[in-house]
Amino acid sequence: MAVKRSRPARAWSPGARYAYAPIVDRPPMRLPGDARVAVWTIVNVEEWDITGPLPRTVLPLPGGGATIPDVTNYGWYEYGLRVGFWRLKDVLDRHGVRAAMAVNGSICTSYPRLIQAARDSRWEVVGHGFVQRPLPLERDERRVIRRTVRAIRAATGAAPRGWLSPGLAETWQTPDLLAQEGLEYVADWANDDQPYKMRVRSGSLVSVPYSLEINDIPMFLVQHHPAEELFRRTRDHVDILYEEGKTSARILPIAVHPYITGVPHRIKYFDMIYDYLQRKEGILFWTGAEILDWFKGGG
Repeated sequence: MAVKRSRPARAWSPGARYAYAPIVDRPPMRLPGDARVAVWTIVNVEEWDITGPLPRTVLPLPGGGATIPDVTNYGWYEYGLRVGFWRLKDVLDRHGVRAAMAVNGSICTSYPRLIQAARDSRWEVVGHGFVQRPLPLERDERRVIRRTVRAIRAATGAAPRGWLSPGLAETWQTPDLLAQEGLEYVADWANDDQPYKMRVRSGSLVSVPYSLEINDIPMFLVQHHPAEELFRRTRDHVDILYEEGKTSARILPIAVHPYITGVPHRIKYFDMIYDYLQRKEGILFWTGAEILDWFKGGG
């Protein structure tokens, strides 16, 4: 399917969506209790459509090409929902960390046990599209956002406050539509270590930091690092943020997927991350909504 390209309402510049503000020129931001870094863990829980081409593959078919159904690669992904998710949840529960679960709306009815598990651990549920398909490929983007919000509200009793687009892909209108539909923050713009206000046509929207570096898709599926890279990179990343956080607070997002980090040979490195983080004073473990409330309260 060809990518549908939406036309911008105005000529693009950084100022069209947000003010350019170098981090060295901003007033210092302070976390409660003189903490330096707020860590938010995002567990991405998706539903892939087996009746079409899958979003990603781990094993090419003999002779190349793709088939429908692609049972080989569907099984790789669904292992995460059947097994890997529960390993991630066990690690986070043992460390007392509440995650944000970025969830496709369809998960609410296809895999309700996952939603119940997130609720049991008081995780935040974040909108992540209705199925795992980029918004620029949707025929009616507003309908997808509304349908996702409706599904999460019905399953959890509350509408999501945050949004992470599938693949972080947006159209020119996405931030405006999110604000109009009552979403309060978006994590698609992985361009900062602190939250900032976005410019939207009506209402308000905050960008909460997300990471393409502390993220298991680029790390393992694109860069093909060994499993221990998950711990090594996160340790080195937070050490720098921790020093910088002396003068102004930093946010550390950790983005994982059940079918990638939830496998046996990687899960111990995920566990090691939280052992390391909890040995440092001045580290908070927050959800995206808690980061949003802190930022809106003056940071």
